[in-house]
Amino acid sequence: MDKISRLPDELLVKILSFLPTKVAVSTSILSKQWDFLWMWLPKLDYSTRKYSESECVRLRCFLNRNLPLHRAPVIESFRLDFLASQFKPMTIRSWLLTAVSRNLLEVEISHAYTEKVLNILPSSLYTCKSLASLKLNGMRTLVDVPRMVSLPCLKNLWLEGVKYKNEDSLQRLISNCPVLEDLFLNGCKGDNMVKFIVIVPSLLRLTVIIPEDIDEFVIDTPSLKYFKIDYCSYKRHHCLIEYMPKLEEAYVEVSSDDIYIERFIKPITSVKRLTLCIEGVYGGDGFVFNQLEHLQLCICNEYNSDEIVVRLLKDSPNLRVLDLFKMECHDTIGLYCWNRPRTVPECILSSLQTFKCSGYLGTLGERDLVIYILKNANHLKTATILFPTVDMKKELTLSSRASNACQLVFD
Repeated sequence: MDKISRLPDELLVKILSFLPTKVAVSTSILSKQWDFLWMWLPKLDYSTRKYSESECVRLRCFLNRNLPLHRAPVIESFRLDFLASQFKPMTIRSWLLTAVSRNLLEVEISHAYTEKVLNILPSSLYTCKSLASLKLNGMRTLVDVPRMVSLPCLKNLWLEGVKYKNEDSLQRLISNCPVLEDLFLNGCKGDNMVKFIVIVPSLLRLTVIIPEDIDEFVIDTPSLKYFKIDYCSYKRHHCLIEYMPKLEEAYVEVSSDDIYIERFIKPITSVKRLTLCIEGVYGGDGFVFNQLEHLQLCICNEYNSDEIVVRLLKDSPNLRVLDLFKMECHDTIGLYCWNRPRTVPECILSSLQTFKCSGYLGTLGERDLVIYILKNANHLKTATILFPTVDMKKELTLSSRASNACQLVFD
């Protein structure tokens, strides 16, 4: 300990920063030199979900007394994971208020579900010039965005299960984040987000889970590179998603009427990697995925999955990887039938190199589809079939293959 104590205070603080905050604070009892070192910690992390009532009382008293005296000129991150019953909203709000005054860079607030709406965010948080990352992960945390909002450095915003003060709160917030790059929105029924409008020119990554009671949603993100959306609603409403010319990867899970499904597909035709699950009718006429190389397609829709497969194969002339799978959360018996297209899609003849079929059940449709791929894919290198029975293996092994280099793998 004497050797460590001889190190400069700056280095000791650096060492303490690698420890859990609770452990770092406990070093204050070692000697007089260590008494206040923890107060220079740039990262403060408190997780209290497993705390007893007495431990919560001690922590509350400790932070109320010492957080205003914290000496670090910049708080790089402030993280609090708690149960709503452990602290009063005004207590948490005061802690955040102090953190914001220390040039806060990142804040993450998480708590378990509560029936009460928690008003824990100080208004100064919405005008924090230094804030680069804001993550709110707690059911019914109130997002009450004031009229004056300015977050010039905010690049990452994560809002999951929050309660918005009114329908304009979200739009007002994100429209005042000029350098926002990563946005995660997990909406829930009754969160007051009647209009879902995301117009952010700088955005690079967008993940959205849209509640079914939404009345309108608009997405205009021309710089987007990654897009994930989960949408399930047959409700008629205004829907507009603008074209995403720079998109590289997308994950789209949609259950809706055919007119809405096409509105989700058309804007992402520039994508290179696509994971797609559609429960509904997809015509796709006129859509071409010229840059699509990797397609992961859920065949959970037993009645028209074959039509979706054919449509996408025809529309993806440069496809190199085809991965057919079934989501665990979807109850399905697999591909019901396979109606061969009149002409073999261009990608099967000229570019497809890797084929994978997960959760193979050996239904008539699945069997015919796999055999069709093997028979026509001239450049296929590997075909992987997951979970087949012994008889299924024999049948597929004996089927003809267009590519002599194709390796058939069973796993």
